[in-house]
Amino acid sequence: MTLGNVRIFTEPIKILSIIISCTWLEDWPRLMYSTRTGAALQLQRELRWREEVKKFVFPTYITQENIFKETPDMVFTREHENLVKDGEKWMKTTAESCSITAALITTIVFAAAITVPGGSNEGNGIPLFKNKIPFIIFAVSDEISLFASSMALLVFLSILTARFAENDFLVSLPRRLFIGLFSLLLSTTAMMVAFSATLFLVFCDEKLWMLAPICGLAFIPIAFFVGLQFPLMVDLFRSTYIRIFGKQRKSIIRRFNPDDIRLLFGK
Repeated sequence: MTLGNVRIFTEPIKILSIIISCTWLEDWPRLMYSTRTGAALQLQRELRWREEVKKFVFPTYITQENIFKETPDMVFTREHENLVKDGEKWMKTTAESCSITAALITTIVFAAAITVPGGSNEGNGIPLFKNKIPFIIFAVSDEISLFASSMALLVFLSILTARFAENDFLVSLPRRLFIGLFSLLLSTTAMMVAFSATLFLVFCDEKLWMLAPICGLAFIPIAFFVGLQFPLMVDLFRSTYIRIFGKQRKSIIRRFNPDDIRLLFGK
């Protein structure tokens, strides 16, 4: 057997092994359901698989119709109709809950900015503790918390007013949810820092040993928030910004051609 014949014989074998493994690859997104949080991320995973598969097939197969005159996109939309509804419901529920929290934080830090700790000079209105380091920490952290919570509130409102089309679950909606959760985490952390600085400035009489219990108690709600929401943020980041198959060279990627299989059977 010549080298050319060996190549003609072994090449279809490789393609046939890929097709055999497709039964496992086809079930892989369903196996990932147990590790994905919420129906929206499940739908995003399916959409990303569809986009990756399009890169490995010829463009004519993407628009080719089946015996029922349906294109692959039409079949995908029909099969995932219920998942789109579940994803919309999950996304709205999450955005509503987080928007309430963001609105409460915005109200609290705005009121704290108006009524500064220690009061102000009645003559010129300048805060009495403006030259103290804890007051500067309070002012900076309160400002960060106000801006971050306001941004989170606007992002969650944009999610609630979205059209929730199928393709929106691919990048747009998960990205908004990730930005909103990150802004909410930042605003919560900055709010606790501002509260701790106020306690130390007003009630501790600049006793440094009081920093330990204050910082310890302030760290508890932050740790709870991170422990509960950080896995969701990780899932959102991984499913939105990390490719399924990783980085691949274009020279290595070879589009699947069913005609190659016919060489194996001599047809």
